[in-house]
Amino acid sequence: MAGSVGVASGLVAMPSILRAADYPTRPINVIVPFATGGYNDRLSRAFAPYLEKELGQPLVIVNKPGAGTQLGNSYALNQPADGYSILCTSAAPYIPLTVLLQNAPYKVEDFSMLNLPSRDYTLAATSADSPIKTFAEVIEKLQADPGSLSIGVQPASADYANMVLAFQAAKIDPSKLRIVTYDGGGPARNATAGAQVDVGFVGGEGFLPLVSKIRPLAIFAEETVDWYPDAPLIGASGLKVDFVEGSQRGWVVTTKLKNEQPEIFKFLSGALERASKNPKAIEALKLQQLATTWYGPEASEKAYLANADKMAKYIDLMK
Repeated sequence: MAGSVGVASGLVAMPSILRAADYPTRPINVIVPFATGGYNDRLSRAFAPYLEKELGQPLVIVNKPGAGTQLGNSYALNQPADGYSILCTSAAPYIPLTVLLQNAPYKVEDFSMLNLPSRDYTLAATSADSPIKTFAEVIEKLQADPGSLSIGVQPASADYANMVLAFQAAKIDPSKLRIVTYDGGGPARNATAGAQVDVGFVGGEGFLPLVSKIRPLAIFAEETVDWYPDAPLIGASGLKVDFVEGSQRGWVVTTKLKNEQPEIFKFLSGALERASKNPKAIEALKLQQLATTWYGPEASEKAYLANADKMAKYIDLMK
């Protein structure tokens, strides 16, 4: 009987093994749930030649913007779980946000991380020419007069939540602040660098092309961030602030693929790891200020789920 069970188990596992052995035999679609030109679009296109070499097949970039990534996410979930469709996306905050705020027809757990090389954090910054030198000065001014400074931020974002949490910790009423909202991180960064607002709260990674035009005041991270080593940590401000991590961008598949085709998931993971550690890929993407850091599926999944939990905790601040 024991032998029969072993044979049966082997037969059950066989389809995945056979499919993995033949995979891939045709081009693979990379679904980007954003318009062309954004970080994920640039990442997918810049990284494609190095990943194609490891996969042995070309990658086809498919932009599916709309509804805060819900359109692209739903499209990906509707594709066969055969490894011929993967995502390059800001898994967090967008997947949790579409679930929490838009009643998306999927769950956070319907997606599994392969690797999230780009980890962004909210950066509180001012223009390089601003008389404001420290985050403590911002707090001091706003405690004396909440309307004394203009604050630039994108609504319904981790940055907005972090702004509110910081000012609440400083006993500043957010409802009395002079807040200027922007439709995206790009406009908010430009407004900060151009001194159209006194202080901006925006994802720090996107500030890199403007680094000479801004002064970092506080970064919402636990440890020093490599690409902003001189940015003071929010904890150094003296405030005890909880915060939501910013965008976690990179490579994602459906959990259905991970569960039904574990060998394909493993193959994709291995190809991504090799490409991510390719010195030529690292150098090429670094020149474009794009990340290739290899965290792997386990660490990426842990970070993604922790981010989703934190966003659920503070979702009322994003509405």
